[in-house]
Parts: sequence; structure tokens; C-alpha cells
Amino acid sequence: MPGQTPKEIFEQDIPAKLAAKPNLTEEVNASYEFNISGDQGGVWTVDLTKEGAGKITEGSTGKAGCVVTLADKLFVDIFNKKSNAQMAVMTGKLKLSNMGLALKLTKII
Repeated sequence: MPGQTPKEIFEQDIPAKLAAKPNLTEEVNASYEFNISGDQGGVWTVDLTKEGAGKITEGSTGKAGCVVTLADKLFVDIFNKKSNAQMAVMTGKLKLSNMGLALKLTKII
């Protein structure tokens, strides 16, 4: 979607994906914090633990197993498959605090 923002993705697109895959929390069982820079940026936590059951919170909960740091436009492009996340990691544009948990993100992003 042109002009899509990270906020829209966290409020609409990711919840829709989670609703379509109710067993995802059992498969992933991790919590992620997204630190997104830029004019459309912000901080969001996606709790895919069994206790969190797919809860998305604006801001940090301080409980993330993996912190994902990137720019707003890159986040939108990766989500919409216009940019490659692996290439972004290799070029330092996407930073991940836990590579093992980050690999599970492909199930929702």
C-alpha cells in the first residue's frame, strides 16, 4: 500500500496475520521490540509468547527477547517484500539483538 506507515502495519496488518494464524504464538513463543527511526517511526512490542497470545503494544514492555532496529521506510519495504531483510542485516541497516529469534519473524513479517 503506498504511503503505508509502520503504525498502520502494527495496528492493522500484523493483527490480521495473527488472526489468520492463531497457533503462531505456540510456534514462535517470543517477544519482539521494534525500534523504528524516522518521521513515521516509534517503538512497538509484539508479544508472541503463549502468555501474550499475539498482543501488540505501542512502546516498550522491557521484556523483548529480540530487539529489531531499523528505519521506517525500510520496515515498510521489508514488510511489503520490496526490500530483503537479510541484505539489510548484512549492510547494517537492520540490527537484531537475537538472530535465532529474528529468524522466527519470517512467520509474521
